[in-house]
Amino acid sequence: MIFLRFYDEGLAQASYLIGCSGCGVALVIDPNRMADQYIAAAESRGLRIELVTETHIHADFVSGSRELAARTGGEILVSDCGPPEWQYAFRAERGVRPLNDRDEFRVGNVLVRAIHTPGHTPEHISFLVTDTAVGHEPIGIVTGDFVFVNDVGRPDLLEKAAKMSGTAEIGARQLFRSLQWFKTLPDHLQIWPGHGAGSACGKGLSAVPQSTVGYERRFAWAFQMSNEDDFVRAVLEGQPEPPRYFARMKRVNRDGPPVLGALAVPERVGEHRLRSVLASGAVVVDTRASADYAAGYVPGTLNIPFNNSFITWAGSLLPYDQDLYLLGGLGDGGRLVEMVQSLAMIGFDQVRGWFADNAIELWTREGGTLGRVEQLTALDLSRRRKGLVVLDVRGRSEWDAGHLPGATLIPLAELPERVDELPGDQPLAVHCQSGSRSSIAASLLLARGRKAVANVSGGMSAWEQAGLPVELTPPQPNGREAPNA
Repeated sequence: MIFLRFYDEGLAQASYLIGCSGCGVALVIDPNRMADQYIAAAESRGLRIELVTETHIHADFVSGSRELAARTGGEILVSDCGPPEWQYAFRAERGVRPLNDRDEFRVGNVLVRAIHTPGHTPEHISFLVTDTAVGHEPIGIVTGDFVFVNDVGRPDLLEKAAKMSGTAEIGARQLFRSLQWFKTLPDHLQIWPGHGAGSACGKGLSAVPQSTVGYERRFAWAFQMSNEDDFVRAVLEGQPEPPRYFARMKRVNRDGPPVLGALAVPERVGEHRLRSVLASGAVVVDTRASADYAAGYVPGTLNIPFNNSFITWAGSLLPYDQDLYLLGGLGDGGRLVEMVQSLAMIGFDQVRGWFADNAIELWTREGGTLGRVEQLTALDLSRRRKGLVVLDVRGRSEWDAGHLPGATLIPLAELPERVDELPGDQPLAVHCQSGSRSSIAASLLLARGRKAVANVSGGMSAWEQAGLPVELTPPQPNGREAPNA
């Protein structure tokens, strides 16, 4: 058996190629849209990708199953479990095989059994893998978003992202019951999960790439809970707000994402056109580091630094119905391709062009003025609170654990739709935990026409280190959220 793990840092997402060297065939589980990586890996090992499958309808990226199958001629296998409204809409198409609980299929001498493991999503399946050339018992299980290392998949995404009311508790109870089956598996069985640390599909994922059933049963929190009601409360408590684009991804992947084909690298746009592109209503994303943007930015641009959080905030803040242009830090072609690939991963296929770094210089030479984002320290903020609206763009669980007295909470992912809730005639000071999310939020507010917006450098961490006052959110009856202070 050949076993390969592929890991995308931006998505914190793992996919797997399982092949049989004797028969020269392979299966890919949970591929993303970048099909070339799987094809190249298979060809280099003398394998042909015959089967493509996935554990569930993903919420955090566009599935690459249809993409990879179109490129290789492979058959697609998808879950046929779960309620009708959350089954694959394309499962009856030619070249697609539905899978039910305990269905088996072969990849040469490798036997794979699909197990319905609902909880994270109602249709979720895991794959028990047996290398029959070596033994008659499974060697491991591909768990997708069911069991991670040190955590389990969150069961609240249908309710929080897809707005399916009442599904969070149902999913939590399904997850508890799926775990009861999982506990019966042998200790030695390897666990190959779908995500690692940094994913929003759970709240405490480890950076360790794999584990075993025995280790998780002994040390992971979810396996220590024997009471269903206690587990439901624990698994739902403190889950972060899902990125705004998750709802769109669920629908796209359920209905069947379009086949992208070869990745189209956008054209370089003449620097002199920056003004007209902004005037057209297109979105220009400045991908430089926040400090560089704050020191001098072209008014109307939005700053989303190209780092490991780029996909999360691009998906939460960028519109899917407007043209996108990239600016800043694009010096070499490789970096541009990385950005375009990252955006394509979450369905942004409308990147129309990019501007070289000297577009900012040309802007000033042609009479344009660069904006600057004022930076406040925690002590600056404490001295200037009077007349300032303090905006906290962290998550609700962070807010509950401690926030600035008198602050207003609007998580960054919700800010595009809630800008009008902020008074338009008062200066704003924006903060998060460290200063990274608040820098993005400040750029969004300035791009929306706000004039007096400052970023609190160091954020809540610096505030607490300075010994300044913090308020806690009191527990609310029936689990209701407390209103903003």
